Amino acid sequence: MMYMDDAVRATLQLMNAPVEVLKERGAYNIGALSFTPAQLAVELKNHLPDFTISYNTDKRQSIANSWPAGVEDTEARRDWNWHPEYDLVTMTAHMLDHLTPVYKNNSNTAAVS
Repeated sequence: MMYMDDAVRATLQLMNAPVEVLKERGAYNIGALSFTPAQLAVELKNHLPDFTISYNTDKRQSIANSWPAGVEDTEARRDWNWHPEYDLVTMTAHMLDHLTPVYKNNSNTAAVS
């Protein structure tokens, strides 16, 4: 998972990095954060005490289970000092701060299927 603000910032940082520091010529991996629905629900409850979540897995879960546990981004961190600014706590707070008042005040339950 990567918050869009981090993805945009990483792209701009790479585009503006001095060519002499870039060791990779094809592509760089950039990693950010990983969390479960339960971890997200706990963080949302810190902001929205009445928040509840329910979800059911479907056939797409097997696809997600086949993904790697993380992304190796050592080269990006080394070459152009990549690091995400958002973790689960800061991402959740930022997203909630930018939701419209309708969602912020009236939507304390999420259902994902």
